[in-house]
Amino acid sequence: MNPSTDYIRAYMPDRPIKPGSAALVMIDLQYATGSRHGALGRKLQAEGSTIGNYRFDRIESLVVPNSLRLRDHFRALGRPILHVTIGAAHPDALDAPPHMRKLFVEFRNFVGSREHEILDELKPLSGEHVLRKTTIGAFASTNIDSLLRALQCEQIYLTGVSTNMCVETTAREAADRGYLVTLVEDACGTTHEDLHLVTLRNFQRLFGRVSSTQHVLNELENPHGQ
Repeated sequence: MNPSTDYIRAYMPDRPIKPGSAALVMIDLQYATGSRHGALGRKLQAEGSTIGNYRFDRIESLVVPNSLRLRDHFRALGRPILHVTIGAAHPDALDAPPHMRKLFVEFRNFVGSREHEILDELKPLSGEHVLRKTTIGAFASTNIDSLLRALQCEQIYLTGVSTNMCVETTAREAADRGYLVTLVEDACGTTHEDLHLVTLRNFQRLFGRVSSTQHVLNELENPHGQ
């Protein structure tokens, strides 16, 4: 479906791109579920399952390289970069909501473990912010809203995993709080292509924008040339 032919388009405001109020937010790019060498990848391999192939291939070929391109550009612009991680404070995961505990415990995703760490390629650099969440959406269990407002950010660009879970939930939370949200479609990934695509299709109906890495780089460089 072309979003320009959808009736909902008539009710969506055309908000100008303002690089001086933009932030990059990278979601859950950690070893637990963001690498074929992490807990999820090893589990699937041990089970002889190929269900993770699409996910990990996409992370390696698109999500990580494009997140790096975006990070380099945001750093060049002097704009904030936020890394959001998911995981528990301790191995028992008692600080997490009940529906998240088994996942954290089984994947050993807690502070201090290798599984909890951000992928080496994307390790936070000096001046970048790291926030840990225990919920699907970042706004429910971190201070991301107050941080973004303190940094005078009104527009956010999201990358990471999973498109239809933590990325989408965080994006919806942000939209409901007044941020102009852009999902960078070729810098996000999940386990099933259909879930990725339907998330993008739904999000651009009223919630926010869907764009490619190259288009984002172009618009931030020349916001009035769109």
